[in-house]
Amino acid sequence: MTPLIRLTGITKTLKGQDEPRTILAGVDLAVHSGESVAILGRSGSGKSTLLSLLGLFDRPDDGTYLLGERDITRLPERKAAALRSAEFGFVFQRFFLLKHLTAAQNVAMALVNGQGWLPRRRRKAQVLAALDRVGIAHLAKHRPQRLSGGEQQRVAIARALVREPRVLLADEPTGALDTETGNLVVEVLRSATDHGCGLVLVTHDHDHAARMGRVLTLSDGVLHAVDRAVMR
Repeated sequence: MTPLIRLTGITKTLKGQDEPRTILAGVDLAVHSGESVAILGRSGSGKSTLLSLLGLFDRPDDGTYLLGERDITRLPERKAAALRSAEFGFVFQRFFLLKHLTAAQNVAMALVNGQGWLPRRRRKAQVLAALDRVGIAHLAKHRPQRLSGGEQQRVAIARALVREPRVLLADEPTGALDTETGNLVVEVLRSATDHGCGLVLVTHDHDHAARMGRVLTLSDGVLHAVDRAVMR
């Protein structure tokens, strides 16, 4: 079966005031629809750089990136932005919710930005369905200041899921949450794969990583499979 995502020989060098530093040195990665993959690695190992490349916010220096059978390695920014809007969902450590909008209105913003103005009834139904998927439909009219950190993150996840993305990318989504709330958020993310979405979770938390279908570690610019027995 053709992978949803396939990276082959991806390299990335960061150029700063000091000598250039190779962050990714021939990364290979395949993720299938409905699969969840965790990526571990020490701080500065390149996890966020890899996720940025996966989300088409950056381009590799070398290698290929296929989405299905389509080569998207070096799409022009306009086409990359359109593809991000149509096919990808993003969840970050910070929630990036607009404080003056309700939970439902924050989620609806993804529909406005990605698809223009949908008919009101259809937009409302999609928003409430997304909030229900993350277990907070009853908080639809609450503004962020009335929500806990975990509830705000679930709003952010609903916003990422409302367009039914093929790919969900999560960058340290539990970093600002306590352990119990973080566990709930990770389970909500993992459940997205039940709808056929491919999930890539970047985390430093081994317990959260262990709840994914596959665990990889980024070391010396290359991804390696992790033996789950070592994680226990």
